[in-house]
Amino acid sequence: MSENFITIDDQAISLKKAISYLNTTGDLPKFIQNILHRHVIEQKLQERTDLEVDSQNVEQALVNFRIQNRLTDPGRFDQWLKSQNLTYEQFRDRAAESLRIEQLKQETIGATVETYFQENKPDLDRVMLSRIVVLARTLADDIRQQIEAGTATFEALAKQHSVTNDSSANGLMGTLQMGQLPPEIREQLRGREAGELIGPIETEGRYILLRIQQWFPAALEGQLKRQLDDRFFGQWLQEQLKDKKIKLNIE
Repeated sequence: MSENFITIDDQAISLKKAISYLNTTGDLPKFIQNILHRHVIEQKLQERTDLEVDSQNVEQALVNFRIQNRLTDPGRFDQWLKSQNLTYEQFRDRAAESLRIEQLKQETIGATVETYFQENKPDLDRVMLSRIVVLARTLADDIRQQIEAGTATFEALAKQHSVTNDSSANGLMGTLQMGQLPPEIREQLRGREAGELIGPIETEGRYILLRIQQWFPAALEGQLKRQLDDRFFGQWLQEQLKDKKIKLNIE
C-alpha cells in the first residue's frame, strides 16, 4: 500500500492510516457508503447508454452554476477552476454527468417521490408559529382571556410570562414543518387559519398557547424536492447493494 496517499510537508499519511483516522472519528461508514454508492451509479451509467444529455442543457447548467456561485466574471471563474484543479473540459464533463445522474434518479425514484409527497403532504406543509409557554393552567387560561379581551397583546404577554427562550422574540418560534411538531400540537393546528389562537395545550407538564402567523403549503419543488430525491435515491442505492459481498481490504 502506498505510503504517500497524503503528505503534510514531508510527512506521509498512507491510505491505511487515513482509514484508521476515519474509523477513529466515526466517519468511516459514511466514507465507505459514498464510495459504494458512487460505484453503483457508475455501473448504472455504463449500462444506460440511452441516458444522453443535450449540449444546450449542459451549457445552461454551467451558466446556472456560475450565476449561483458568483463566478460570472471570467477571471474569477478561471481562478475557481484552478483552485479545484479542473480544466474547463473536466468541469463541463462533470456537469454532463450530473445531468445523466439526474435522469437516472428521476427514472428510478421519481414516481416514488411523487407518491410519498401526495400521501404525506399535510406533514410536509410548514407553519410559522408564535407561542407562550407557562407552567400553570390557570395562568394559561388568564393569558388567553387577556388576549381575547384585547387588554394585552400576545407579544407583551409572551415577553412577560413565557418560560422559553423565544420570549425575547415576542414568542416567535419561526417556521416549522408540520411533521416536526409533536402529534398533540399537530392535531390542534390542522384546519386552522392564520391569526387563530390555539390552546392552552398541555404537554410535558407545560401549557402552551399558540398563534398561527402564516401557512406555507408544501410544493414538490426546490429544497423539499431535493431532500426527498436524495433520501429515496439513497435508499435505492442501498437496495442495489443488498446482496453484494463487500469486503474492506486495507492490508
